[in-house]
Amino acid sequence: MKKLFFLILILFFSSNIFAQDWPQFMGPNRNSISPETGILKTWPESGPEVLWTVDIGIGYGGPVVKDEKVYLLDRDDEVGDIMRCFDITNGNELWSYSYDAEGSVMFPGSRSVPAVDDKNVYSCGPYGDLFCIDVNMHQPVWRVNVWTDFGGDPGNVPSDDTGGRPGEFGRNGNFPTWAISQCPLLYDDLLIIASQAPEAGVVAYNKNTGEVKWKTPNLGLTGYVSPILVKIDGNDHVVMVTASGGGRGGQPLDPGNVVGIDPLSGKVLWEFSNWICRIPVPSAIDAGDNKLLITGGYELGALMIQVEKKADGSYVTNELFRTEEFGDQTKTPILYNGYFYGEYGTNNKRDGLSCMNMDGEIMWKTKRDPDFNKGSIIIADGLMLATDGSKTLYLIEPNPNEFKPLASAELLGEGPEGDSMSSRFGGRTQNWAPLALANGKLLIRDQSQMKCIKVVE
Repeated sequence: MKKLFFLILILFFSSNIFAQDWPQFMGPNRNSISPETGILKTWPESGPEVLWTVDIGIGYGGPVVKDEKVYLLDRDDEVGDIMRCFDITNGNELWSYSYDAEGSVMFPGSRSVPAVDDKNVYSCGPYGDLFCIDVNMHQPVWRVNVWTDFGGDPGNVPSDDTGGRPGEFGRNGNFPTWAISQCPLLYDDLLIIASQAPEAGVVAYNKNTGEVKWKTPNLGLTGYVSPILVKIDGNDHVVMVTASGGGRGGQPLDPGNVVGIDPLSGKVLWEFSNWICRIPVPSAIDAGDNKLLITGGYELGALMIQVEKKADGSYVTNELFRTEEFGDQTKTPILYNGYFYGEYGTNNKRDGLSCMNMDGEIMWKTKRDPDFNKGSIIIADGLMLATDGSKTLYLIEPNPNEFKPLASAELLGEGPEGDSMSSRFGGRTQNWAPLALANGKLLIRDQSQMKCIKVVE
C-alpha cells in the first residue's frame, strides 16, 4: 500500500513538474522555445491526432494557456472583441466576455495575443482597448485605451477632417493602417505595452489597478511591434522598435529607432537610430552578449547591434552587420543553438524557411520548396513545429547544415474572401497566427477554426 501511495505521489509531482503553460506571446520566456519534452518524432501518414476543433472568427490573434485553460481574444467586426476561455482537454467553451469595439480595417479580424497570470487575463484589441479580466469572475477589473488615452485618433469612427468611413484605408487620422496589434508584457506588478500614440511610446500600468506607473515620450513612427525583455550586462531592458518614414517618390526612408528602456522606471537607457523598415512587426531578439537582432519584412532584412555600457554608466550602440538575405515579415525569428530560423516570405520575396548564423551568413533557404510565408514556429524538445502560413503544419529537425523535414500534414483551411487589397496580397489562406504549446497540446488556428493537436508520445 505504501509503495502504491509513493508511486501516486511521484506521478503527481512529475506531471506538475513537466506540465508547462504558454502564458504570453511567444511562450514562457517570450522566445518561442518550450521546455516541454516527449515531442513525437514521427507522425502517421494521416497526420497528428486532432483532439478538438472550435469555431472562431476571422483574424490573426493567437491563444495563450494557463492551468489547462485556453484564452483567445476573438473578434466580430460588427460587434467588437470577445475574450473566450476554453478547456484545453476537450475544447468546451467555459466562458466569454465581449465589449463594443465595432470597426474594420484591411485584413480584418483579431490581432494580438493575450497575457495571463494566476488572477487575470490581459488583452489589447485592434482599437486599443486594453482589458484586465478576472479569470474566476469573468468580469473586467479595469480597462483603458492605449491609443486614444494618449492623443491617438479613434480608428473606428469617421474622421471629420477626411470624411472617411470607419475602417477605410488611410482615412482615420493618425490611426495605424492595420490597427493596433500589441501583445501585453507582464513584468513584476507591471503590464507593459507599446502605445505608440502621439503622447506616449511605451506605457507601464499597475497590472492590478490599471494605474499608469510610467510612460516614455513618443519614440518614433507607429509600427506593429510588441516590446520584449532582453539582458544587457545581466540587467533587464525593455526593447521597442519603431517604424521608418518617408521614402515617397523615390526618396530614401527616414530611419526608425531601436530603444532600450528600464522596465521599472521607464527611463530610456539607449537608442539606435538607423533601422530601416516602414512596417515593422517582429520584436527584437536577445542574441546574448549584449547583442540584439532586429528583423523586418518587405525585403529590408535584418540588423545586428551591440549595446555597451560605458564607465560613466551610460550606454552606446554599435552596428555589427545588416543583411537583406534574412528576415521575417510578421513573426519574430527563433534563436536556437546559435542559429536564427525565420520565415522570410514577403510581398515580393519567397525565401521560405531560412537559417542564418550569428555573423549574418545564410546557411540555407527553402525558397518555394516548400514555401513558408508568414507562418509561425515553435521549438520544443529539439524539434521545430512550424506552420507555413497557408494550410500545412510541419515537424522539422532544426539543423544549420540543411532543411530537415520529418513530417507534415495539411490541417488548416481557407478563410472567407476578403476585400480586394487583402485578397490580392494574402489570398484565401492568411493563416498567420502565432502558435501555442502547452501540456503536449499544440494550438493552431486558421480563419474560421482553432484546433488542438496532440504532439507528444
